[in-house]
Amino acid sequence: MTDATSTSSGTSAPPPPSRGHAATATNATKIYGEGDTEVRALREVNVEFEAGRFSAIMGPSGSGKSTLMQCMAGLDRLTSGEVAIAGQPLSVLSDKDLTLLRREKIGFVFQAYNLIPTLTARENITLPLDLAGSKGDRDWIDEVITTVGLKDREHHRPNELSGGQQQRVAVARALASRPDIIFGDEPTGNLDSRTGAEILDFMRKAVDDLGQTIVMVTHDPMSAAYSDRVLFLADGQIVHEIASPSADEIFDTMRHLGD
Repeated sequence: MTDATSTSSGTSAPPPPSRGHAATATNATKIYGEGDTEVRALREVNVEFEAGRFSAIMGPSGSGKSTLMQCMAGLDRLTSGEVAIAGQPLSVLSDKDLTLLRREKIGFVFQAYNLIPTLTARENITLPLDLAGSKGDRDWIDEVITTVGLKDREHHRPNELSGGQQQRVAVARALASRPDIIFGDEPTGNLDSRTGAEILDFMRKAVDDLGQTIVMVTHDPMSAAYSDRVLFLADGQIVHEIASPSADEIFDTMRHLGD
């Protein structure tokens, strides 16, 4: 398994108290195609994502970072190996059970906000719960809406919100069901730097104040610096990790990944 306490200098800090693992991958391998067209997107990756932590995944194009996130989130199945969410192995689940697990235990935040234009911000936030026939925890939902700064905008429709406010709705929607883990794929990729920083602040606050677990794929060192640790992928393998990263450390590591 990767060492969550390793640093870019090769030294180790004392490990934090264990909170359990929200998600794990064991010998995770993903192969696309066969023969001459075979591509090994993941090569026996072993990784653990601790509950209540913010992790970032980085790497050059084609390194396998998005594939890792998709397989960890149950959006794609591994060729071999195992992924578990909250201790539940995904390989043994039927498509129906996998859909239920994603609905109940996993939240998603993507570049595209994917909001329903005819619904208010609050209705968009509670939509996954409504579709599941659940009212959710009203006090929790109110706390999430307040935390992401939408209390005075919760009854506005998407076209009445800025891009940053729409992404706040998307973040709040991911938090609303209190999932075991939230996966973000370039969640600030469509935002300007100031608005992107606001969203990352909210995600950081969701971890620190609300106890959520977030795993984010990003290409941006400034975004990754909001995390508790950064994993670096190259050629389908985890090749480095930084705990408590700075943007300069991340940039320097990315610059030397191809060396």
